[in-house]
Amino acid sequence: MEKKTWEIQVLSPPHILKYCKKCGKKVEFTCSGQFRINAQRRYLDIWLIYKCFNCNATWNATVFSRISPQSIPAELLDGFHSNDEALAERYAMDIAFLRGNGVEVEPPKYSVIGDSFSPNEAVELEIKTEYSLPVKVSSLIRAKLHLSQKEYSQLAASGIIQSIPTQDLQKCRLNDGITLIFNGSPPHLW
Repeated sequence: MEKKTWEIQVLSPPHILKYCKKCGKKVEFTCSGQFRINAQRRYLDIWLIYKCFNCNATWNATVFSRISPQSIPAELLDGFHSNDEALAERYAMDIAFLRGNGVEVEPPKYSVIGDSFSPNEAVELEIKTEYSLPVKVSSLIRAKLHLSQKEYSQLAASGIIQSIPTQDLQKCRLNDGITLIFNGSPPHLW
């Protein structure tokens, strides 16, 4: 069985949908890559700043609220103060963090790096991602291997595609990565 690896390369952080007071409607906001820190006596509030696509109005996603500066590692606090790009990206890519801030999150734009193959080949496919992504595995496989929904469903239902550990291949999401086994398909499916 041939082993293949696909890597998911995120092209930009996900946009969020939120009501914009200036626009008067729900619109897309994008991460500015900058943090805002506010000191209240002995406590800090830290936010990640988002900007409206239409009018540049800002919205602050709460990272920490009323936290003691001593309870944050010095390196992390320096990252907030210096608007560390990697740190801002890490928070902007954290879907749970964004949803915890009460916003709708659109899936990020991404590309799949790796060789395509025929679904009737015997292949162990490992799909890797640096970030937890809410992308359906079925959508990713269908797009990369140029399969229709019906073809994919037949492969999954017949056990020609399996996941390790076993998951519902119609509904499961990529999250932190997945390993799939393509057992090779009988020619009558094609």
